[in-house]
Amino acid sequence: MTSQRHTHDALLDATRECVLEVGVRRTTLTDVAKRANVSRMTLYRRYPDVDHLVRALMTREFAALLEEVERTTGHGNAREQLVQRAVDAIRLLDANPLMQRVLQLDADLMLPYLTDRLGSTQRLVEQFLVAQVEAGHLDGSIRFGDAKTQARVVLLTTQSMVLSTRPATSGLDFTALLDELAKQLDGALKP
Repeated sequence: MTSQRHTHDALLDATRECVLEVGVRRTTLTDVAKRANVSRMTLYRRYPDVDHLVRALMTREFAALLEEVERTTGHGNAREQLVQRAVDAIRLLDANPLMQRVLQLDADLMLPYLTDRLGSTQRLVEQFLVAQVEAGHLDGSIRFGDAKTQARVVLLTTQSMVLSTRPATSGLDFTALLDELAKQLDGALKP
């Protein structure tokens, strides 16, 4: 099991290196296999194509980011924590080299996740947000409503900030935008 996990992590690490270097479109399974020092067959058995490999990488990366946000933020009531975690996640994503490289070279690959369906990473974030909203219902800091609907609105609001940081910060301070977002989220969720 450990060697399987090591190989899985090595494959995703190699994929990350390739995406950082050349972007998603120019990353090939052959290049990933070479970087991970595994045979192409080993890679093909686990991932039928680059798309599946990149999705697994993004899920791993953003699950780790969520864990980091949850570990480092935890002051105040549930609403205050949710708002702070949303802002912290945007800051971390803005500083994340992988996310920035994808937005720089392959932003159009995000389009299906904005117009057609939620991806596994978005669903992971949404589960996290639903738990935060439900905690806010329990402690009375978030107005009562359908937790899934409220979480989806928070997801869509914060997602738009992540994906449009460059145009959003044109002529404006990023910190000031995040402060305003925090006020917007806080006001929308208050009982």
